[in-house]
Amino acid sequence: MKDPEGASDEGGGKAFSGDAELPLPLERLSEGEIERKRCIVRITTYVMRDLTSTFLRSGFEWMLPVVLSKSTDPLWPDPGASIEKRIEVEIYDETVRATLSMIIHKMVACSLTQPRLFLLSPNIRIERRDRATSGVHIYEFTQLDFEVRDATSEDIRILVEGALHGLIDGLRRDMREELTSLSRYDGLRPLRVPFEVYDKEELEDKYGDEWESQLAAESRDPVWVTNIPREFYDYEDLEKGKWDNYDLFLPGFGEVLSGARREWDYTAMVRKMERDGVPPENYRLLLKLAREGRLKPSAGAGIGLERLISWIVGAQHIAEVQPFPKIPGTIYDL
Repeated sequence: MKDPEGASDEGGGKAFSGDAELPLPLERLSEGEIERKRCIVRITTYVMRDLTSTFLRSGFEWMLPVVLSKSTDPLWPDPGASIEKRIEVEIYDETVRATLSMIIHKMVACSLTQPRLFLLSPNIRIERRDRATSGVHIYEFTQLDFEVRDATSEDIRILVEGALHGLIDGLRRDMREELTSLSRYDGLRPLRVPFEVYDKEELEDKYGDEWESQLAAESRDPVWVTNIPREFYDYEDLEKGKWDNYDLFLPGFGEVLSGARREWDYTAMVRKMERDGVPPENYRLLLKLAREGRLKPSAGAGIGLERLISWIVGAQHIAEVQPFPKIPGTIYDL
C-alpha cells in the first residue's frame, strides 16, 4: 500500500501530505482530545456493527482469525509493500509466522468448509520507520476479510459498493452528532454507485508513477483500480499478462481495500511462484489442495478497518483511531 501523498480533501476525506503529526497515547490526551476519541470510538462501533451485520444478512458465516501459522501472505512481489521485519517464532520445534494477512487461510476455508465467509483479522506488518508520518501506515491493524466461492470480481465489487453505500447513509442518519463534532458530517457525502473502474496501466499512462496520489486527489467518490501485478494467489491471465484483481481508493485518502479473483490452478500457481521467487515450501498445503483439485475458484477482499474509519472521521493520522497507537518506529507502554 503506497502513501497517497499530496492528496487534496476535495472528495471530503483527509489529505495526507506525508508529514502527519503522530498521535499521543491515551494517558497523554487532553480533555478535548479524549472527547474526540470518544466520538471516534462510537463511530468505530457503528462501522463494525453495520458491516458485520451486512455480511451476516448476505448469508456469510463468521470465521475466527489466525495469529500464528506456518503459512501466511508472502507480500511479494507487491511493489507497495515495505516490510522492515517479518515476525517468526519457534514453538513446538516448528517455526511459525505472525499473520501478514489471512488470504491463504481464506482460500482453504472457502474451498473446504465455508463457501461464504468473513472475519475480523489482526495483521502484523512491521513497516519501515520512515512510514511513521505517512498518516496511513501502522504496524498492527485489523482487516474485515471475506471470501466467496465461485464468485467473480464483479460480484465482490457489487457487494462492497452496497455495503459502503449503506454504511455511509446509516452514519449520516444515526451518527450526525458525532460526525458534526468531528467536523465530518458535511464532508461525508452519500456515495454514488456503481463506482468508476480504472485499469492501472491506463492510470500509469495518464499520471506516471504518481498515479495513486493523483487519483486520490482528483476523485470525488470511491474508485476501483484493476489489473495490478501482485502475488501468486491473485488470478493472472498468463497469456495476456492481465490480472483479475481490484483495489478500492477513497477520495482524498487512498487505498482502503485489496482483493482479487483467486488462482486455483496448480500449474499456474507453481509457474508464478518460480517466476517471482516465492518459496513453495511455505505453501505446501495450498499447493497440495490445488494439485488434488480440492482448491476451488473464489474471489474476495480485505478492508482495512483503521483506514476506512480514518477516512470517515477525518483523522490526522490513522493511528488516531486506534485505542493504543501502533506507529512504525514507536513503541508506547501499551
